[in-house]
Amino acid sequence: MTSFAMETTWGASVLEDGRARFRIWAPGKERVSLVTAPNANAIPMERTAEGWFEVATSHVPVGGSYGFALGDEGTFVPDPAARAQIGDVNGPSRLVDPRAYEWKQANWRGRPWEEAVIYELHVGTFSPEGTFAGVARKLDHLADLGVTAVELMPVGQFGGRRGWGYDGVLMYAPHAAYGSPDDLKVLVDAVHERGMMILLDVIYNHFGPDGNYLHLYAPQFFHPERQTPWGAAIAYEKGPVRRFFIENALYWLEEYRFDGLRLDAIDQIDDPAKPSLIEELGAEVRRSIVDRQVHLTTEDDRNVANLHRRGEDGCPTLYSGEWNDDFHHAAHVAATGEREGYYSDFRADTSDLARSLAEGYVYQGQASAWRDGASRGEPCSELPPTAFVNFLQNHDQIGNRAFGERLTTLASAQTVELLTAILLLAPHTPLIYMGEEWGETRPFCFFTDFSGDLADAVREGRRGEFKRWPQFADPANREKIPDPNAITTAQASSLDWDSRERREGQERMRLFRDLLALRAQEIAPRIARIRGGQAEYALAGEHAFEVRWRLGDGARLLLVANLGDDAGPIVSNDWRGARTLYESQDGTRGEVDRGVIPPHAVVFALREPAA
Repeated sequence: MTSFAMETTWGASVLEDGRARFRIWAPGKERVSLVTAPNANAIPMERTAEGWFEVATSHVPVGGSYGFALGDEGTFVPDPAARAQIGDVNGPSRLVDPRAYEWKQANWRGRPWEEAVIYELHVGTFSPEGTFAGVARKLDHLADLGVTAVELMPVGQFGGRRGWGYDGVLMYAPHAAYGSPDDLKVLVDAVHERGMMILLDVIYNHFGPDGNYLHLYAPQFFHPERQTPWGAAIAYEKGPVRRFFIENALYWLEEYRFDGLRLDAIDQIDDPAKPSLIEELGAEVRRSIVDRQVHLTTEDDRNVANLHRRGEDGCPTLYSGEWNDDFHHAAHVAATGEREGYYSDFRADTSDLARSLAEGYVYQGQASAWRDGASRGEPCSELPPTAFVNFLQNHDQIGNRAFGERLTTLASAQTVELLTAILLLAPHTPLIYMGEEWGETRPFCFFTDFSGDLADAVREGRRGEFKRWPQFADPANREKIPDPNAITTAQASSLDWDSRERREGQERMRLFRDLLALRAQEIAPRIARIRGGQAEYALAGEHAFEVRWRLGDGARLLLVANLGDDAGPIVSNDWRGARTLYESQDGTRGEVDRGVIPPHAVVFALREPAA
């Protein structure tokens, strides 16, 4: 099966007659020309309705370079919807014929959401090669671990060669330093060959600071009167702007056959339209792709519930899941005792962790001290546990730290293992961050590849982010925060695959494999139709708690956990006759049956539904 070519409103398309059609929305210009390179001969484009410019020509061959010359001045700009770049974000775009790729796994139909075990990775630091091909060579490791969904941090072309990808400007072009469009398709094929899904992180809330020329020819793309942390707000309510983003989502799902998308920081999408961009995007994806399973997730600091509701059949109507920062923050505070920054909103005991496991969000409308008393969140009892993507580590929660420390270096190994068992066996959707499975201790720092004034601004801006943290109130301490633009910062963030082979790494991976095998056998088959509002929790001291979930088949999943040094009392009567699934130490279940939650222990058990 050859690749499907997504027909987009923006950008270049290869036509059946061998010509290529080029389109760009430039309402701020009276004249736009197509050029094959900066300062090359110009081919005038026809100005059509609403500020669109279009031309079909045979002068640009597949693989050839092109761009646009603006107005009489002839300023060269790349195609904002280019499928590939010749070099960096400021240079020519490359004409791609997506139909040329032959799919090896054309019959792949995806996997249900309840089977998702997500493994998040950064292409540039995951493998020694730092490429799509490098990721492909490590896939057997992930499949053997029990991962069912590989999630790539953003791959759209961004400024420089190295970076996180959240400052991308060419959202349709795979980052050239990672490989070609076909290299990315080979990776997608290889993931599907191993029975795993592949998801992609996308950014629709802003453009990066290097290589975005939209303001030169389409100032109407933005609202200068409305400012965001990244500059003027995007005018999502305008038709061409809306199509740019919605078609981008469909493009990755259809032309590249990704199994799903994670939409970054949608709370920063200031869109007054009804329906909102996020609602329309989700609905169009659900309507357009019906031949296979596709999953959409969001990151949203507002803790909203309306985007993740289920229909009568138990399936998501728009979005499958929400990244649940509340679970992470509660677990992190319980594991480390840290209360600085946004961790100050979470209690030092395990009560918030227990509530998150039972209900999803901790903040469901309460006032947030970190947000100066503003209320945060809304009730979420109607959402099933599978609507919450839980994690102990991810790119943000590691990289947002000044020095990029992982939880492995901040908490005891015993506590991390107990929390890992809770993460992987609870009926929520678990996410693992690259290297977590062997206890990686190398940091994952924020890094970029800018130069000049922009590099200075990014470095100082990064250090300024930590002024509210007591540790960095002193400017001298802020100077110690790694420079994002130093190549050593990115190099220090690359995985140490040799540590996987050490005894500690092998033992940690054995724990992950055993837990994920248990999840696949006992938990995933029972949560297809799990409902919200069916869980309870009880506290048994400062660091001990119980949680009870009713699963989709009517069975009861039971958890007792104690992260402290003192034993706690068992509260429920559900344990008699329940089958043990996991105990962190031999004999722990026996203590539970005697009414005691021993220190530093986790036990999961299953009570089958009544006949």
